[in-house]
Amino acid sequence: MAWNEPGGGNKDPWGNRGDQGPPDLDEAFKKLQAQLAGIFGGGRGGDGGGSGLGINSGMLGVLLVIAAILYGAFGVYQLDAQERGVVFRFGELKSDIVMPGLHWNPPIIDRVEVVNVTRVNSHNHQALMLTEDENIVDVSVTVQWVVRDPSSYLVNVRTPRISLDHATESALRHVVGSSNMDQVITDGRAAVAAEVQDRLQSYLENYGTGILVQKVNIDESAPPTQVRDAFNDVQKAKEDEQRTINDANAYAESIIPEARGEAQQQIEQANAYREQVIARASGEAQRFNKLLAEYQQAERVTKDRLYIDAMETLLSNSSKIMVDVEGGNNLMYLPLDKIIQQGPALSSSSQESVRGIADAIINEVNNRVANGRPRDSR
Repeated sequence: MAWNEPGGGNKDPWGNRGDQGPPDLDEAFKKLQAQLAGIFGGGRGGDGGGSGLGINSGMLGVLLVIAAILYGAFGVYQLDAQERGVVFRFGELKSDIVMPGLHWNPPIIDRVEVVNVTRVNSHNHQALMLTEDENIVDVSVTVQWVVRDPSSYLVNVRTPRISLDHATESALRHVVGSSNMDQVITDGRAAVAAEVQDRLQSYLENYGTGILVQKVNIDESAPPTQVRDAFNDVQKAKEDEQRTINDANAYAESIIPEARGEAQQQIEQANAYREQVIARASGEAQRFNKLLAEYQQAERVTKDRLYIDAMETLLSNSSKIMVDVEGGNNLMYLPLDKIIQQGPALSSSSQESVRGIADAIINEVNNRVANGRPRDSR
């Protein structure tokens, strides 16, 4: 039944009857305090003022204990091995860095910022660059970095990552702008990346970002897509040129040592021939000097010996001899090869001696001259 219906007893929602007016707020507040005191175990004795004071003291003590426990619990925190803590007290930076472990700082008074100093962060940057030889290249780099100084990382710059991006752009443009296109896109990429890393680290230290750059990698460096086909044709022509040069150098390297070897061989042969001629001439001169000494001592014997040696050498190298008979028109033919075969019958005492063969030949000549035999038809 509603409070304003006829059977509702003409009651208002404030619990008033008749024309008594709205309830007293102080009385309502005291009733609320009494109910709370009953919940927390407060007594109901005494007058209203004494009862209210007792309830307020008990509640205040309990609330203070609970608040102290909660305040202390919220101030406890733990840092892992890879983390460092930076403490701000009323917004002001404390100089000490909190190391890993279990720590406590008063909440509200201190604010602790946790920074990971071992995680390797990666930053990618890509842009079109103008090289020193006025060519445009599309360069994409990856910067790997860690936080070296947590305090500087949080305090010195507002947005460290944006500062890192700007510093990377500046360092990359400076290095690429002072390099040729071939150095940036071919075998000079490693040197370009190292120079970018050094310059980028210098910029970050000047900014005081507390960031340490561990590695800068050039992921891709190529001409823009609009001119990439033409550039590939130029590169192919350069490769063909270099290959031709290498082939020519290889041919020269193979021919020059061979020519030098042949020249050295001819020099060695000439030196050997010179030594041989000199040695032979020296030997002939020494032999002549010895013969001269012998000739001076016995002229006749030396002449006969030289004549016999000459005839011996001549007859040993000839198989046939033609003899002009003195006082006639006939030529005598002497087959030495057959006479040598008949040597034992002609001179048994000199079967193997050339001198005996010569004697046999002389006897044969004398016999033919004495008998007056005509010239052999052969």
